[in-house]
Amino acid sequence: MQKKILLTSFDIWLSQQESNSSDDLLLALAKMASLPHDLNFLHRLPVDVQLASSRVIAKINELQPDYIICCGMAASCSQLSVEVIARGTGILPVESINSTDILPIESINSPENILQTTVDIEKLLVGAAAVEISYDCGKFVCEGLYYSVLDYLHQSQLSIKCIFVHVPILNQENLIEIIADFVLIINNLALL
Repeated sequence: MQKKILLTSFDIWLSQQESNSSDDLLLALAKMASLPHDLNFLHRLPVDVQLASSRVIAKINELQPDYIICCGMAASCSQLSVEVIARGTGILPVESINSTDILPIESINSPENILQTTVDIEKLLVGAAAVEISYDCGKFVCEGLYYSVLDYLHQSQLSIKCIFVHVPILNQENLIEIIADFVLIINNLALL
């Protein structure tokens, strides 16, 4: 039976950007016809934690995927990077509209505000050519989305596995290797 996988990417956020490498990677993946999974794409999420999180959570509820792979751009990286943890950054929970629900500043870095993927990242990356494991999701919209999705899955007691992958700028020199490693991550995830 095919595994249902939700893949997300972000839109650009700077005027000089022509594209977001996370979306470029998913567009390249969508052109591949040989993958044995039910891939569902949520392209060009807004670069806003609350808007992006609400769209992803709505899609999770609609699709009920087996796995979620959230992707974001990491222009300073040279290879794929799989994030292990996400820190709460004081953003409002997706389902909250009350401003008193914002986390106090002193609790932002407390252990209670760190969530970890339930995926065994070491197993996930067996056979990958050039993928790094990261414990710093970047303090930007990527970390906010990852934290929100992990928190939603935990609070809802859903057994859906979720990872976040940072994608470097894609070019002719790295595209084939990055796609190969990303497909390997998808295939390995579907086996976990």
